[in-house]
Amino acid sequence: MQALIINGANLATQDDRGCTPVHLAATHGHSFTLQVMLRSGVDPSVTDKREWKSVHYAAFHGRLGCLQLLIKWGCGIEDVDYNGNLPVHLAAMEGHLHCFKFLLSRMSNGIQALKAFNDNGENVLDLAQRFFKQNILQFIQGAAWEGNNPEDQEILAFPGHVAAFKGDLEMLKKLLEEGIISFNERDDNGSTPMHKAAEQGHIECLQWLINMGADNNITNKAGERPSDVAKRFAHLAAVKLLEGVQKYDIDDENEIDENDMKFFVRHGVEGSTDAKEDLCLSESDKTDARMRAYKKIVELRHSLEIAESNYKHLGGITEEDLKQKKEQLESEKIIKELQGQLEYERLRREKLECQLDEYRAEVDDLRETIKKIQVPNLVATEDDSGGSTEDHVGPGTYQVPLLKQRAADGYAPFLSLTARESTFTVFSTIEEDVPGPGHYNVSEAQCNIKGGHSLQN
Repeated sequence: MQALIINGANLATQDDRGCTPVHLAATHGHSFTLQVMLRSGVDPSVTDKREWKSVHYAAFHGRLGCLQLLIKWGCGIEDVDYNGNLPVHLAAMEGHLHCFKFLLSRMSNGIQALKAFNDNGENVLDLAQRFFKQNILQFIQGAAWEGNNPEDQEILAFPGHVAAFKGDLEMLKKLLEEGIISFNERDDNGSTPMHKAAEQGHIECLQWLINMGADNNITNKAGERPSDVAKRFAHLAAVKLLEGVQKYDIDDENEIDENDMKFFVRHGVEGSTDAKEDLCLSESDKTDARMRAYKKIVELRHSLEIAESNYKHLGGITEEDLKQKKEQLESEKIIKELQGQLEYERLRREKLECQLDEYRAEVDDLRETIKKIQVPNLVATEDDSGGSTEDHVGPGTYQVPLLKQRAADGYAPFLSLTARESTFTVFSTIEEDVPGPGHYNVSEAQCNIKGGHSLQN
């Protein structure tokens, strides 16, 4: 693509459907090629014959990387096609949940986007139901948009999360200074204000939270840290900031030392503000409680191992044993089927080899027959080429015309027959009457026919 651009290729050329190279790159998910074209100055807002822009193609085909890139370059996500479909409608229609969630997070009003209708009177819920996209339906129903407005509930329960999500640093500072929220408090999804700021790429909020001591190693219910959320939404600056200030190496996080007090301190995460009793504990009390809980976990695991060992010694069958036996039976079944297939292929091969031997023998016989037939014909051809006026025929059975002559020395049907003018003379050593008309075998290499008389085959 770079070579084509350098050599003056027209990136605005449209095909029969009105698609440009930008449309095709977004369709097939070639984000690097798309970025090269966008950097060359091509217009990404060109529409095809269906009034689809490149952002519509990316949403319809689930190309999240291209979708993020196009929005970063200023493509509108609230533009409609000829049927009045928003990109979020197309993502819901095809069941691309990751694109659907991303588009909702980028739209000015996600609630209105869920309620928006196309020209056919369908919203995203209707499209997901019509095309049986269960993941979209579950997401919409789980969000509980109907009834009370969840956005208002979130503002009341987690105002710090909303401020971080909107990038309102002044409000976030005020809430923290007045003690209304804490740095590491979690919402119902386990997300902290840092998760919300990372989701929208608000660098100033992230930097301030880091400076104030917020923990960027906390994971939400999906197991994502703020840096993971920033990666998912393609906020590269936020990713670089968060990964550059990791407080602990990954190896250190994976190593647990029950005697290491720092481990239990650094993993201390406060719960939701709904659990008021948790906030009454001091940091030392929380650390001691975590250590006791961890020791209890170790004891229970050890007891579980002993119980499993005793159970096995008593002849008990565990779920793991059943699973292994099931896998073994399936493996034996597959092996048996493959052995049967192998035996069938072996017999089939032997049969084909026998047929091949028969065909080869038949070919050899036919070649010998052809050779025997070609030798007399070759001799006859040579005699004809020598200028002879005689007609030659090879050995065979021929019909002799009317013969009334008695041979002086007898007659033998297996010797040569010579025709001269109007008489036929049969040479033989056996005295015998010459028979009448009939078929006789001429065994000589040639039979000379003269005087216009012919021997018919």
